[in-house]
Amino acid sequence: MTHRQRRSLAAAGLARVEGEGSLHLSLRGDHIEEVRLDIYEPPRFFEAFLRGRSFLEPPDITSRICGICPVAYQTSAFLAIEDACGTDVSGADVSGVIAGLRRLLYCGEWIASHALHIYLLHAPDFLGYPGAVEMARDKRDIVERGMRLRRAGNAIMELIGGRAIHPVNVRVGGFYSLPTRADLDNLAVQLRVALEEAIATVEWVAGFDFPELVIEHEFLALTTPGQYPIERGTALTSSGRQFGAAGFEDHVIEEQVPHSTALHARLAALPGRYLTGPLARYALNSQWLPPTAAAIAASAGLGAECRNSFQSIVVRAVEIVCALEEAIRIIDDYAPASEASVPVTPRAGRGYGLSEAPRGVLYQGYEIGADGTILSARIVPPTSQNQAAIEHDVGQFAERHLDLDDEQLARACERVIRNYDPCISCATHFLELHLERR
Repeated sequence: MTHRQRRSLAAAGLARVEGEGSLHLSLRGDHIEEVRLDIYEPPRFFEAFLRGRSFLEPPDITSRICGICPVAYQTSAFLAIEDACGTDVSGADVSGVIAGLRRLLYCGEWIASHALHIYLLHAPDFLGYPGAVEMARDKRDIVERGMRLRRAGNAIMELIGGRAIHPVNVRVGGFYSLPTRADLDNLAVQLRVALEEAIATVEWVAGFDFPELVIEHEFLALTTPGQYPIERGTALTSSGRQFGAAGFEDHVIEEQVPHSTALHARLAALPGRYLTGPLARYALNSQWLPPTAAAIAASAGLGAECRNSFQSIVVRAVEIVCALEEAIRIIDDYAPASEASVPVTPRAGRGYGLSEAPRGVLYQGYEIGADGTILSARIVPPTSQNQAAIEHDVGQFAERHLDLDDEQLARACERVIRNYDPCISCATHFLELHLERR
């Protein structure tokens, strides 16, 4: 690359990533000097809002953090509160029903979130469209298939959770009410159709032309031997470190960085930087995929793990198949219980919860008093854990493509960011790019 004087490029309001922020690249000659993923949305203080509230409220309050993955926040919240109260829902007579419906509800969120990302946010990058609206003009049937998949996920959340956005039927100890057998049978008809469309989705995205971007980070995901992790599990890294929810804060360190209102996370052990989300889940748990999902992953050429971040769209499509397959299994096995929840009595203590949000591991930890008042709260969402990895990968990709002009490089870096589906807030626009060449 020929020497260029210092230049600054700002492309405001780039679409198809959720939230607001900016990406700054500083280049000198053929080298990247600095990559900063600046997140400047004001902090929303949910951890402070929770202090002084009843131990029964976190599932409802934390679900408001995100309209795309409210079930993830609810799940980590009730797991943490039940842990603090010493309530083992799995030991109750209705445990099978509650556990199954919790997993079913979470499957709905995975389906809806992944379908939204694949069809509306990510696929246009591979097909040369500026957005889903333009893509729909030429490929209306494809986009409509994506919308049907999203509706199938929403249908699960509406039936089990009471509504698709910020479900209202979830509570500490279980649910407020249970679905009828007839309602679930009707839902299963829709899900079986959706499963065929999910398989077609994998076949479609597997045919995209993928740029090369092999990621080198440590992977972190939950694991539950015998089943693909969704609503619970033990944390596992690709180097073999394993810890439960109670040990999360010992192994994951959050630090403030000057350029972001969101904390950066790193592993306490070297190398520190890590990635959570679909690629990590798949790499550490592909052997536990249900049969249909495992078969379609193999036919898509994924292998035991996938480290090309551009192929994360294929892994997400496989996870839609997994979630639909699991949802149908849970419905087929469902036998109504006499109660929708188990009693949870407060006590002084601490509790911790981990679940797999569509974008990765979501942690919550609480300290409650003997009267059930929340004394402290800690929430670590997946996107804050992935920020350092995203910055690193953007820098690596940009350094290999410095022959592009500023506009082309800006679009290329934006594509890299979308591979990780970052959820900075619930907005639909993400960043402006500032590129400095020296």
